[in-house]
Amino acid sequence: MLDDLDERIVHALAGDARRTYADIGQSVGLSAPAVKRRVDRLRETGAITGFTVRVDPAALGWQTEGVIELYCRPHTSPEAIRRGLERYPEIVSASTVTGDADAIVQVFAADMRHFEQVLERIAGEQFVERTKSTLILSPLLRRVTATPPA
Repeated sequence: MLDDLDERIVHALAGDARRTYADIGQSVGLSAPAVKRRVDRLRETGAITGFTVRVDPAALGWQTEGVIELYCRPHTSPEAIRRGLERYPEIVSASTVTGDADAIVQVFAADMRHFEQVLERIAGEQFVERTKSTLILSPLLRRVTATPPA
């Protein structure tokens, strides 16, 4: 578990990973070296797994976004699903879920035809029994990190 200062540091970095330790320290009430020590510790313990950039998918040519529900053949393991999906560059996330579907896959595609081709390829995977897809019209809210539970 992270303490309050660690959480505030993580949220500051999630909002902008290029912020300086001094800037973060000023907002959380610590010196730059103290922030650096905490960030180093958070990386060592695995609470922070890396630093990245967030890019608008449209800037990379991804104009279409959709979610595909996967309904898998009996006895398909999550590892088999992951292995089957990891080679698709269009898939930005895949998760097992509760409910009727076995997994949900988030896909970015260049256009509708490209999305359809990806959907057809995924539906053709040996472990997939059927799919159900939904196209995203307008993302309303995307957060990098959620507020921690109280």
